[in-house]
Amino acid sequence: MASNVLRRSFSTSNASLAGQFIKTPVQVHGVEGRYAAALYSAAHKSNSLETVDKDLKAVRDVLKENTKFRDFVLDPTLKANKKKSTIAAVSQKLSLSKESANLLGLLAENGRLNKLEAVISSFESVMRAHRGELFVQVTSAETLSKSHEGALNDALSKLVKKGQKVTITYNVKPSILGGLIVNIGDKYVDMSIASRIKKYKEVLNSSV
Repeated sequence: MASNVLRRSFSTSNASLAGQFIKTPVQVHGVEGRYAAALYSAAHKSNSLETVDKDLKAVRDVLKENTKFRDFVLDPTLKANKKKSTIAAVSQKLSLSKESANLLGLLAENGRLNKLEAVISSFESVMRAHRGELFVQVTSAETLSKSHEGALNDALSKLVKKGQKVTITYNVKPSILGGLIVNIGDKYVDMSIASRIKKYKEVLNSSV
């Protein structure tokens, strides 16, 4: 229901783009996924996917570098009309495309501006799939040895389709205690010790 309203909002903002909704090449989830999917459809129809991708990268850079703008985006006390007018000015200053400006305007109007960074990340995942790229993120409790990284790279490369470009990044997160968490495109595999402990606790609690 909410996604249909969002699609209509984009269609209203882009009257010439109304019509069949173009599905994303990879499944995206949550509120941010719905906004990213609607933006992908609108940008695809106007042949502006690459432009929108560049726009969102520029917005993300401003979010990282400008603490005042970041605080504004995350401030829950500001009214929607105040946020929308400020966002319109920011969009104009950054020379954002119509589709990108509409996205920011809708987020502000719907009180979802705090989801901006998540929407950008979701759209980035969609664009990787659109270009035939596979993004793999491996999270471990401590830095992996070169031999372990090499073994993982070999195993993951076997999942790649012919002609597909794969990018593998490694992150360290001590809170998972051990094991690995692997994000492959839109798929998620949790092999962490923290996850196993949580499951054991659930089993124990349900048996008491």
